[in-house]
Amino acid sequence: MSELTRIPAPDGVAAAAQYSHVVLGTGRFVAIAGQLALDERGRPVGEGDPAAQARQVFENLRRCLAAAGATFEDVVKLTYFVTDMAHMPAVRAARAEHIPDDRLPAASAVQVAALVRPECLIEVEAFAVVAP
Repeated sequence: MSELTRIPAPDGVAAAAQYSHVVLGTGRFVAIAGQLALDERGRPVGEGDPAAQARQVFENLRRCLAAAGATFEDVVKLTYFVTDMAHMPAVRAARAEHIPDDRLPAASAVQVAALVRPECLIEVEAFAVVAP
């Protein structure tokens, strides 16, 4: 695990409630592609259910991070792509199961018209920094 510094509110920038504005650290950079709510066989999980999909997405992220020798403790940035901003409470709830409020990464949330799989409501990509 790398040593990360989180800056929730740099001078002159309003504090954010659900993310850190800046996260920095030294080590190996890890990029995790956007994860969808698909099981290990590529089948959709939780069709029409944002909470079930968000849980699967974060489980997939956990597995991808582990493959890189990382954990959610190493995540410096998450990008959320949702087909409806109304899905964000489900995303935040799933994130809270893996990342405590005092360890929040930088984040961006974007509403999109569609994702690559039409049955998917949520996609999340991650960037992490792992100790060398």
